[in-house]
Amino acid sequence: MKEEFLKRIISSILLIPITLFFIFKGSFLFNFFIIVCFAITFFEWHLMTKKISYKVIGFIFLIFSFYSIYKIRNTFEGEYWYLLFITIICVSTDIGGYIFGKTFQGPKLTKISPKKTYSGMFGGFLFSIIIGNYFVSSSLISSPIEFTLNVFIFVFVISLVSQIGDIFISYFKRLSNIKDTGKIIPGHGGILDRIDGMIFAFPASYLILSLNILYF
Repeated sequence: MKEEFLKRIISSILLIPITLFFIFKGSFLFNFFIIVCFAITFFEWHLMTKKISYKVIGFIFLIFSFYSIYKIRNTFEGEYWYLLFITIICVSTDIGGYIFGKTFQGPKLTKISPKKTYSGMFGGFLFSIIIGNYFVSSSLISSPIEFTLNVFIFVFVISLVSQIGDIFISYFKRLSNIKDTGKIIPGHGGILDRIDGMIFAFPASYLILSLNILYF
């Protein structure tokens, strides 16, 4: 367990600056980055759903999901800011869920994903709101918005969607009788294991932002 956790930490330390580099740089470098991630995710979904008749729906969804990532990075004011903000919401949701779930444990959230607990769900919401508020208020990166009630609702909704996406992919992994979607990231599994919540959070964010469902 400790060895697996150490691998997870080291992988995260390497992945975070690489991901931030491409998000900040934008242009063709960012496009190249998301194309590579899309191709690997597409392949992992293909391997995982060989025996599932409606896997084509998953392919279509992945196309829309990565398209929304591209649009968020290149459409809205603030360039990389919104993409980085949504990514931080998802990552802090994962971290909060992991810490609270391991620390407090308690009742299981669903049979689909046995490791998910109500305490982990609460921790995911709590961390995403705290870190989201800090990110918006921080002077390190100039924020185009303030942490208003609408932003609070946005963070909560995206955290919720991210957690649902995590459970959704866990459901398909159970159907396929596999633990991880791949082995490309030590301690994490595949790319799809790492971004399972994000591929749902980004389309939801894109729709909210583009349709002005929550204006901020």
